[in-house]
Amino acid sequence: MTDLWIANTISDLIEGDVREHLPLERIPLQGDVLGMGTTTSYDNGELAFLYDSDQNQSQVFKAKPEGGGVERLLPGEGLHHFPYACFSADATDLRHPLSSADLAELQVQPGEPLMAVVGRAISLLIAEQRLEPAPVYGLRLVSRWSSLVYTVASKLCMGERRRNRAFTIANSQPTAEDGRSIYAALKHFRVGDANWDQAAGISNLGASPGWDCCGFWDSEPESGRLTVPVAGEHLHLHGCSQDLRHGGHLHHEHVGSILLGLDSLVIYPFHSISYLASDLAIESLGWTPANSGGRAPGLLEFELHNRGQLDVSDVGVAVVVDDHYNSHRYLRIPWLAAGEAENFKLPLDLGAGSHGVEVIADPHGDILEPTGQQANNRGCLRIDI
Repeated sequence: MTDLWIANTISDLIEGDVREHLPLERIPLQGDVLGMGTTTSYDNGELAFLYDSDQNQSQVFKAKPEGGGVERLLPGEGLHHFPYACFSADATDLRHPLSSADLAELQVQPGEPLMAVVGRAISLLIAEQRLEPAPVYGLRLVSRWSSLVYTVASKLCMGERRRNRAFTIANSQPTAEDGRSIYAALKHFRVGDANWDQAAGISNLGASPGWDCCGFWDSEPESGRLTVPVAGEHLHLHGCSQDLRHGGHLHHEHVGSILLGLDSLVIYPFHSISYLASDLAIESLGWTPANSGGRAPGLLEFELHNRGQLDVSDVGVAVVVDDHYNSHRYLRIPWLAAGEAENFKLPLDLGAGSHGVEVIADPHGDILEPTGQQANNRGCLRIDI
């Protein structure tokens, strides 16, 4: 059984705009479901998954970049699609809550980095053989802050290569500062006491109660699946203030974030991780010749299928005749949901002789697909006239 599902990764977001989307309706929210994500450029924001123990159901809240507030997202509206999301199955049986004695033993010091506290808690439970080592740990915690800086994405995820030029995974060894520079470009907010330097350019929203947070500790942050792919950056948290007035990505490592303590901490070991992906396919490629003696062109027919698990947007299809790409036909589909297909009929005026026709889905490689699923992106047909 899969513990954790990931639709795209943090590395995917950093490298460019993502055209694959997971609808809210495909995330099962019954039980204790941990998760986080980002919303699209036309519905800006970031996602926090909070657990309602009275209803035994998880709720998804969207943080809004306009003012740092939150709103609950409801399945069934058909409006919410996420270019990045990760979510667990019902993780009730995986809970490892820390007791009040455990929290006291952590000896959280005011101003101590939250990542150090969480790392110490995981090590404590493993040392006492109350928690098994795992590649990823889910986290739920209620934290108190003297001052907290949080961010909300105000563009499609973190996409814009030019903005992230300082953080090029393929051509450099990223540093912690490179990774944090990504968040520096996002809209910042702060809650906490009144002692604040307004020159910092961060919107100060005043005092706030504790924060209810959900996120992940990745034992291999360099993988970039759940955190910025930088050594040592294990912790990624989204959350909301307990009065649901504020919410977003906790910029817990920011110099302006000063932790007071933890009221609760629950750790969930995730051993099985699966990835959701798109899978475009050209199928039913065929040719209907022109009527005998007529001058009408023949008709090329084919179907474009999305065999994957994510919806895709802005999909291109190229039709190339006789390997002459400079005169190819190009089609564009605004949206193709997972499991759906589009049928195309394209008139082609071909001269006498033998012709090769190739139909290519996503010819520029804009859609993220696993290498093993790309062979069906092309369909070839030999036509003799």
